[in-house]
This record gives sequence, structure tokens and C-alpha cells, in this order.
Amino acid sequence: MPILRPLSAALALLSLALPAQADASFDACLDRLQAPARAAGVSPDTYARLTRDLTPDMSVIEKLDYQPEFRLPIWDYLAGLVDEERVAEGKLLLERHAATLRQVQQRFGVDPATVVAVWGVESNFGQSFGKYPLLQALGTLSCHGRRQAFFQKEFFSALRILQAGHVAPDKLVGSWAGAFGHTQFMPTTFERLAVDFDGDGRRDLIDNTADALASTANFLDKAGWQSGQPWGFEVKLPAGFSLSGEGRRTKRPLSEWAARGLRRADGSALPAGAGPAGLLAPAGPNGPAFLVFRNFDAIYSYNAAESYGLAIAHLSDRLRGGGPFVTPWPTDDPGLSRAERRELQGLLILRGHDIGEVDGMLGERSRVAIRAEQQRLCHEATGRGGQKLLQALKAGR
Repeated sequence: MPILRPLSAALALLSLALPAQADASFDACLDRLQAPARAAGVSPDTYARLTRDLTPDMSVIEKLDYQPEFRLPIWDYLAGLVDEERVAEGKLLLERHAATLRQVQQRFGVDPATVVAVWGVESNFGQSFGKYPLLQALGTLSCHGRRQAFFQKEFFSALRILQAGHVAPDKLVGSWAGAFGHTQFMPTTFERLAVDFDGDGRRDLIDNTADALASTANFLDKAGWQSGQPWGFEVKLPAGFSLSGEGRRTKRPLSEWAARGLRRADGSALPAGAGPAGLLAPAGPNGPAFLVFRNFDAIYSYNAAESYGLAIAHLSDRLRGGGPFVTPWPTDDPGLSRAERRELQGLLILRGHDIGEVDGMLGERSRVAIRAEQQRLCHEATGRGGQKLLQALKAGR
């Protein structure tokens, strides 16, 4: 085995060299960014003080190309975001913050259910802000990977926010991409649209719920929200309806949609008087379909993914007392709610799998265990947790 010793030594040296190289490259990048940061309004003292001890976090580079709203089947994505737990908690928070939400609606014209739905989808009502120190994450993204120019603007913005004293440095923690607070504003969005709703002289989206809710409403208002109008509603398509050329952006009068045979999901006629609407069918002609108005576009602008917009829109309807979609998703293996995901994780543990914490997240260790159980059960080994696997494991308990 003597040939392995030099190889092992070389690998050990390489493992030590790579972090050192990354740190040196990062330090050199931070030095280069001093001048553009100063030109962007960050004082030399602020820059030196807040970047002095920064080290790169290369894990954020791996996340650049992964966004669950674009990769998960929409029935999985929505099952975890709009479940009975989130609906129940959202209704409680609507009551708890009713006075603030009324004032927010009076000022910005956005209804309470929509504001609270954004809150629920973005941070689970303030329970999940993210774990990444923003300066470290944005600093790394400013110096490594693609879209460095974009992240440099966000990095400088985060420095200006701290310089202005809106947030304490140790509190500025959020997503790997730099979003933070109750409703996950990017730093440049914060500077543009965050409001000091309680008049204490600070725009605080982390420790001040009123500021966060009002800032969310201000975002939607500036995105074109039309007060008193719906985001849209579920519809039933006639047999053989072609979706070619249709979409969120292709707005047509409701009279035209009615003439083409569309009806509301309960079979009733389309309402009169609403503005033009686009047809959204995220799972094709055999799944739920929706006519969406200008307010859906405002929600979409918060995070440019139609599945994301639909999650907020649907949650807002559920908070107003609405029910699940009428048309089922075109799958024989529907998605799991967060409670069902936790149940699945518990069953995986009972079968001897080490998946870590039971958190309903179905991370990599859960997916490895899921693939093993799917192989054992002669299911397709996709690593995806759905109703088929959950029911099979429950039956075999």
C-alpha cells in the first residue's frame, strides 16, 4: 500500500490549500470593492469595521442554481406552503394584528389576508428568517460565482443599512441570497420600499412586525396593487381547450373567456365587471386553472415565479375562509403537508435511517432514506416523498 501514502498526503495538502486560497482571493476581492463601496455611499470607516473579520462561505455558491419553486412539482411546492397548519396560524395572526393591519390597509390599500399570506410564505410568520449572516453571504456572492455585479449592489446596500442604524449587525441574518426579515426583503428593496410605520425613526423588518407588514403592503402597492380587486380565481376549462399562446401576461376580457367556454370552478358563470385576465394553468389542461388579474402580477413581482405567486394567492384565499382547489393536481402521488413530512421522517427513523432532525424539510439525508425505502418497496427510487411512500410505510408500521 505504499503508493497510497503520497496520494493521501497530497489530498491532505490540497484540502488545506483550497480554503486558504479561497480566503486569500476573498480578501483581495474585498480590497478591490472598497472604492466602489465608497462611491455607493458606504463610509471607509463602516466598510473597514464591518468587513474586517469577514470570511467566505462557499456553500452559498452551490445554492445559486437551486430554487425550489422552479424544481419541485407544483403539487409538492404548494402542499408544504399552504397546509392546514399555516392556514390556522395565519388566521390567529390576522386577529392578533388586526388593528395594525387595518391601518396598513387604510394607508396602502392592500387587504390584511394578502399581507399575512406573504408573511406566512416568506418566513412562516417570522419563525424562519434564515441562518446566513448577510454580510458574509453577500460578500461571498460578490466575489465568487455568477451574478457578482448584482450581489455587489446588495452587499453595498446591506452595509448602508447597518451604517444608518436600522438593524444591528448581529441581527442581519437571512437567506443565502441576502433576503432578510419577516417578509424577506433584499437590501436594495429595503432601501427603496421599507417604511417606518410606528414612527420610531428606524425601519426594522426583523424586530418590528408593524414595520414589516406595512413595508410588505407598500411593496405590493408600488407594484400596482388595485385595492378592492381580486388576484384571480380558479376556473373550469371546457373539454379540448387549447392553452397555446395563453399565460399570465396574455390578458383578455372576461367576456371573451366566457365566450370560449370558461366557467368558475364551481360551475357558475364568470363575474361581470372585473378587468382583463390571463389564464394560468401551471400543470397543464388537466390540472387546476386560474384566471389572474393585475393583483396576481403584483404578487408575482415579489419573487418572479408563478408557483410562488399562486402559493401566496391561495393562502390569502384560505385565510379569508376559502377552501382547497376544486380540480385535483394531475398526479397519482400528491404532495405532503409539513405535518405529513414530519410523519414520514418519523417512519424513516423507525426503520433505522439516520436522517437527523425531524423538521418536515426532507433534506438530503431524508432523501437518501426515501430512496432506500422506495427501492425496498419496488417503487421508482426518486428520493421524492409523496403520499404513496407515506401510506406504504404507515401500512407496514
